[in-house]
Amino acid sequence: MATPTKLYTFCYVLLASFFVLSASLQLDGGNICLREKHASLFIFGDSLFDAGNNNYINTTSDFQANFGPYGETFFRYPTGRFSDGRLIHDFIAEYAKLPLITPYLHPGYHRYIDGANFASAGAGVLVETHQGSVIDLQTQLSFFKNLARQFRKKLGDAEAKTFLGRAVYLINIGANDYSIPFTTNSSVLQSISQEEFVDMVIGNLTIVIKEIYKKGGRKFGFLSMPPLGCLPFTRALKAGNTGTCLDGMTALAKLHNKALPKVLQKLERQLNGFRYSIADGYTAFSERINNPSKYGFKEGKIACCGSGPYRGILSCGGKRSVKGYELCENASEYVFFDFGHPSERANQQFAKLMWSGTPNVTAPYNLKALFEH
Repeated sequence: MATPTKLYTFCYVLLASFFVLSASLQLDGGNICLREKHASLFIFGDSLFDAGNNNYINTTSDFQANFGPYGETFFRYPTGRFSDGRLIHDFIAEYAKLPLITPYLHPGYHRYIDGANFASAGAGVLVETHQGSVIDLQTQLSFFKNLARQFRKKLGDAEAKTFLGRAVYLINIGANDYSIPFTTNSSVLQSISQEEFVDMVIGNLTIVIKEIYKKGGRKFGFLSMPPLGCLPFTRALKAGNTGTCLDGMTALAKLHNKALPKVLQKLERQLNGFRYSIADGYTAFSERINNPSKYGFKEGKIACCGSGPYRGILSCGGKRSVKGYELCENASEYVFFDFGHPSERANQQFAKLMWSGTPNVTAPYNLKALFEH
């Protein structure tokens, strides 16, 4: 009788005219052939990475994009992605020769051998951020832990450890935490300093990274925080004055971008095999906002879809509290599709920076290097 660690079979896969020894994994009824060097993609985060998880939770339309014109460019229908088409991680999956990574909560789908997407629009690092309306990072972590248990059960501890160690863990979260003090009646910054607030966010994020590491994760990818005060919706908040950037929110983004690399460098020293990639999202966003024509865009500050100043009001699609909205003719001419999310074309450019950016942009590794080694 087979021992518990041998509850998998071997199959031979014809690949480029030679055979590669592989393990066949079955999760919830599906036989899956796992190539020897297979690297999957696990995605955590907020609306920049949510591929539709919020379609399956009890929330409001503010945190959903399951209606037109979202999705119109590539999918031709709304998928739950906050864009006219694909998101950053969709392109990264393509570059890594993976299929689009399906939302974890999608019913009836269990092909997790390529990875899973746990991201939730509106989510924060802190549980209190939009609590009750989103899947916070701690809950996303619990979903991953459940999946890791399934892998260990089906593959055995050793094989699951190898599989999870080859995977890349993409994380983008924090922007919603930093917007709360400016968009709600939160008094958090009245009781603590900006530095203390950022330390709290980074501290909780670090705990999650360490937990993923404990379950086998070794390779992590990040996009640094954009200039949060210069998004269409934050400009709209100041439109009664000058419509310029909301400096306080951008200051939090800068503090975050200063603190995160220090924490990751420390983890690299502490945790055996830990490797990471950070792409300079702050500069990438700023350059396209301020010099759109340099990157093939016609408009960097105004959103394609929305209403009010800079089309920064949360009204795209007419399903939210504000029903009227405007829609541009060609989303690919705009850096932003709606109040705070990039167009598909911008997402592709950011994905390329993360995938193959040079060390002055993406360091200490780019995602291509993490997937290959």
